[in-house]
Amino acid sequence: MKFVNQPVRKKDAMALVTGKPVYVDDLAPKDCLVVKVLRSPHAHAVIKEIKTDIAKKLPGIACVLTYADVPQNRFTMAGQTYPEPSPYDRLILDKRVRFVGDAVAIVAGETEKAVDKAMKTIKVTYEVLEPILDFRKAKDNPILIHPEDDWKALCPVGADNKRNLCACGLEEHGDVDKVFAECDVVVENTYHTKANQQTMMETFRTYTQMDTYGRLNIISSTQVPFHVRRILATALDIPKSKIRVIKPRIGGGFGAKQTVVAEVYPAIVTLKTGRPAKIIYTREESLIASTPRHEMEIDVRIGAMQDGTIRAISVNTLSNTGAFGEHGPTTVGLSGHKSIPLYSKAEAFRFAYDVVYTNHMSAGAYRGYGATQGIFAVESAINELAARLDIDPVALREKNMTTEGDVMHAYYGEQTNSCALDRCLQRTAELIGWKEKFPARVMENGKIRSVGIAMAMQGSGIPNLDTGAVTIKLNDDGFYALSIGASDMGTGCDTILAQMAADCLDCSVDDIIVHGVDTDISPYDCGSYASSTTYVTGTATVKACETLINKMKQYAADKMDCDVEALEFDGEKVYNLKTGESITRKDLGNMNMCAATETMVATEAHCSPVSPPPFMAGAAEVEIDTETGDIKLVDYVAVVDCGTVINPNLARVQVEGGLVQGIGMALHEDIVYNQYGSLAGNSLMQYKIPTRLDMGQLRVEFESSYEPTGPFGAKSIGEIVINTPSPAIAHAVYNATGVRVTELPITPEKIVMGMQPK
Repeated sequence: MKFVNQPVRKKDAMALVTGKPVYVDDLAPKDCLVVKVLRSPHAHAVIKEIKTDIAKKLPGIACVLTYADVPQNRFTMAGQTYPEPSPYDRLILDKRVRFVGDAVAIVAGETEKAVDKAMKTIKVTYEVLEPILDFRKAKDNPILIHPEDDWKALCPVGADNKRNLCACGLEEHGDVDKVFAECDVVVENTYHTKANQQTMMETFRTYTQMDTYGRLNIISSTQVPFHVRRILATALDIPKSKIRVIKPRIGGGFGAKQTVVAEVYPAIVTLKTGRPAKIIYTREESLIASTPRHEMEIDVRIGAMQDGTIRAISVNTLSNTGAFGEHGPTTVGLSGHKSIPLYSKAEAFRFAYDVVYTNHMSAGAYRGYGATQGIFAVESAINELAARLDIDPVALREKNMTTEGDVMHAYYGEQTNSCALDRCLQRTAELIGWKEKFPARVMENGKIRSVGIAMAMQGSGIPNLDTGAVTIKLNDDGFYALSIGASDMGTGCDTILAQMAADCLDCSVDDIIVHGVDTDISPYDCGSYASSTTYVTGTATVKACETLINKMKQYAADKMDCDVEALEFDGEKVYNLKTGESITRKDLGNMNMCAATETMVATEAHCSPVSPPPFMAGAAEVEIDTETGDIKLVDYVAVVDCGTVINPNLARVQVEGGLVQGIGMALHEDIVYNQYGSLAGNSLMQYKIPTRLDMGQLRVEFESSYEPTGPFGAKSIGEIVINTPSPAIAHAVYNATGVRVTELPITPEKIVMGMQPK
């Protein structure tokens, strides 16, 4: 391999560092209408009257829309493959508002100043209703978040709007109760993870326009262009053929842009006015009216024998989907499916869950997608079990962890074809100095330093569902054009797919140009989510290159008047093994421009029946002031098994970025609502994310395995990297102070208050 497993520079690197106009707002026409949304001040209310007459008459105002002016088709904003598991519970604008920040009216004008002035003149009369703000009280509550009769669920996920249930389910393997009864020790605890914001640098933004042919063009910062087309067609009640979606460069997504948060508002304005329109969410809007991580409360029971053999695991998850059900039925599954299988040698497991509606901001997709919450709970319980049994937490994991060849009953019954988790754990312990530092030591300054550890797994796409496709074309003079449907959101997928193609075609990466997503011309791809791009779309790339090579050889065989079996392709030419006669790649491309009867184009798609999990181990070293509870992260070590690493530089950045987000979840980030359902942290002054000073030292290594079903042996890496910091840091806090923090974030107050009884 010349390019796979090499630190190739990103295709768009120079455009970014030189400040080229590549983002949505750079590309929007200067005469775009400015679109803003008037939002509800109440957590739960019914609109009795909206007076917009003054706003409509103001200079510079082109459009003011209420629920009476827009289609009333129920839809979901979740970017998922059709039929979506998420219920159809939204309208563009609804008479009922369900959280503080819910959309009430859409205003579009020539300038931002004109729109702001118009929004202040809109008078809304509400009938204020009692909200449900505690998700523990939502199920079967007489207050209904969605009492409407046209609410519907397309998939059987256990949803029932008359019970405030977005989803529910139960899965079991083995005789769980019998095995628990036979265990020497049963550890049981409840863990609470709050909602977290993705806080990508580029907020939600979209501009829309009608093209020459009367079609609605959507230029949006989105991870799911093809899903955007379907969702908007449903919401706007127009054919999909009338919509074209183009994805420019994305300034970060982390799952937030797997939900169609903003696109519908300028789209309806453009349909109504015929004029280009754009919406740019403020940071406040992105914090109060977006789709953060699902809040979850997870009850975990683990049964084991005195020698440390884990025999049974039970996980019961209560998930808060908020006002709408985007991603609710699917995120909750990962809380069990990506945590329990870490210990697949257990004889029995039970996984039960409820996903409930509340009058909080709607939750959605965020890197880790439910696995993050479940792994915090299960790995914390494993560390508690180690303390109860007085066994080293590393040794306990080594005895029970999933290894290559194991059948993971809680992971859809899949068998591990590739697993270096044992080596990841061993190397992590070595790097952090586990034997020397565990559990804790008192420093000269009186502070305590301690270490904690955790493991994680994720997936590589959604098996039997996720589809990735690419088209590759040989052009005149012999260069290639690679058209993909996956959305590069800063991860570098345009680059790694080009690396794979370059090795398949035995050419330079510079010989391949890459086209981003345009739903009119790109091959269908479900989008960039579920850790699918490298594994699923990468395999499609390999298949397309193989097909193109065969086409080139057949074309050359026709020109040479020989059998195709006699030909080989070395990247530069197709040559006859017997005669030595050859045609260069450049000549093939040019010849195909004249009197051609066959195009030198190949399109291939891929959908995998399995989703091989990447694995990792992470260890944290913290320093704690026991008088104040102040906690400082000193060192974090992560060792990852993602199969073959396609681009070490990009993979390392993925790991480091995910670790920082996990550190933020563990120590800083907290979504707090007041008694009226209003969000307290509506700016980055209140909602704290870690800075470079908060990270400590980050050290990343890779342990290679070879996944036979993946391109070049690769698995995913995008999501798994966020999952270990919370349980590892919580473990370190316990080792230093004896305080077992079960609710995130881990704050100095919780540490000090937890130490008081001791």
